[in-house]
Amino acid sequence: MLFTDRDDAGRRLAEALRAYAAEDPVVLGLPRGGVPVAYHAARALGAPLDVVVVRKLGVPYQPELAFGAIGEGGVRVISDDIVRRGRIGEADIARVERAELDELRRRADRFRSGRARIPLDGRTAIVVDDGIATGATAAAACQVVRAQGASRVLMAAPVAAPDAVARLAEVADEVVTLSAPPAFSAVGQWYRDFDQTPDEAVVALLARAAAERTGEP
Repeated sequence: MLFTDRDDAGRRLAEALRAYAAEDPVVLGLPRGGVPVAYHAARALGAPLDVVVVRKLGVPYQPELAFGAIGEGGVRVISDDIVRRGRIGEADIARVERAELDELRRRADRFRSGRARIPLDGRTAIVVDDGIATGATAAAACQVVRAQGASRVLMAAPVAAPDAVARLAEVADEVVTLSAPPAFSAVGQWYRDFDQTPDEAVVALLARAAAERTGEP
């Protein structure tokens, strides 16, 4: 399955998610590329749209290996097993967390432009990305969203690697994808247009979604 761009992928994914409208969900896009896809899903479901800003906490001597993740609202998800095996000390954890927290706050403030985060307590949360390669960021997002109070967590993407889908099934209640091709190598190969989504586009889409729900021009 090949998508023209993120708008095309979002509209097609929205059709697959329509059945969840009855759950009164909150749709959460992973910035940046996941937000254009999530925008169409939120419109189709009549659901509020927000971002889920997550920062992975990387092992100091191996940053690509995450020992945890942080999210807004003071949410902190730590893998005690990786911390133990990696012999990561409390000082190292605090240093990495402090640096990532600053970046998390900066991004959240930038994307929302002063709007408050949508509460997830007791809600169904649908986390959306434009595609899933390893699933590491998506898994962290699902864990953070659940820790923020969501009673049910769905992970949705137009395309995903099969092994990533299996991994995500361990942290999400459901994984919804339109395609999980065995020949998966990168998300961009399944899009004709996969240009980077700028911060300004994320800000504009979130503002437009909020205005549409309030009836503002």
